[in-house]
Amino acid sequence: MSQNNLSIVTVYAGVDVAKDSLVLHFQGVCVSIPNEPKGIAKLLRTVAARAPVGSKVHVVLEATGGFERTLVNALHGAGVALSVVEPARVRAFAKAKGIRAKTDPIDAEVICAFGHAIKPLPTMPPTALQQRLGELVLRRRQLLDYVVMELNRCPGYADPLSRKQVAAHLKMLRRQIGECDQAIAALIAEDKAMAAKAARLQEVPGVGAVTATVLMAEMPELGTLRDEGAAALAGVAPFNCDSGPYAGTRRISGGSGAGALRSAHGGAFGHPSRPDPKAVLPTPFGRRQKEDGRLGGGHAKVDRAAQPHPQEPQF
Repeated sequence: MSQNNLSIVTVYAGVDVAKDSLVLHFQGVCVSIPNEPKGIAKLLRTVAARAPVGSKVHVVLEATGGFERTLVNALHGAGVALSVVEPARVRAFAKAKGIRAKTDPIDAEVICAFGHAIKPLPTMPPTALQQRLGELVLRRRQLLDYVVMELNRCPGYADPLSRKQVAAHLKMLRRQIGECDQAIAALIAEDKAMAAKAARLQEVPGVGAVTATVLMAEMPELGTLRDEGAAALAGVAPFNCDSGPYAGTRRISGGSGAGALRSAHGGAFGHPSRPDPKAVLPTPFGRRQKEDGRLGGGHAKVDRAAQPHPQEPQF
């Protein structure tokens, strides 16, 4: 049995995902397939038919903002190993190989080569609870974005009907945000492990229910990583930029759902006066503020991620 396991070879397939199509590159053959259930079923049959005997297929694809979700679920359901990778990593790999052109077939071939060269870790299937939480958090963020758009448009309207419609739309959006909040709270309460993680996160000064929910949705790995790995995954780890005697500025970049995560914990941790005044502040400036008595005490814990936008206008 062990000898058979040792003989298994992993072969990689690259899939370029678009809204309407999937381009598969596998074993030197490139196939374009519709991004729909029938097309995905055909992709699975193609991969199974072209896989060498005794080999294990590992599909690599890029994160595309949700267009890949149906394919990922189908691959997990079929028991096929897969990796959802950051598009910037694949593009950097293409540039390193001197590939400047960019088309769907070329991208699929590059993704396949990336898999063979890098051998990315497989992406674990999310639980049904995690998947629903992620969708609710995404929907809530989209609704907040609509609120911002309407608030930005509002000052330009002088017509009474336009202003009335803006007010009605904002009222509807706020109601739907409240519905998302209720659904998220009920979902977390259903699962003891998720509820315990949310409670643990909210013990951090400045972190409230909304920030904790975003962190759990965008970083399900929380609690299984060391500090450095968690910071890098969240996109807040300052990476070195040194060369010889030159010491460059450390900068943060990347991360899983980096924009949403930085927005969430940036608001929560961006105000040094909110934590306990007795705590040791990490920066020299913060310590000097404390020593000079310029830090106010007794500030209530506020979840900044829950209040990212200005108040609605009064009509």
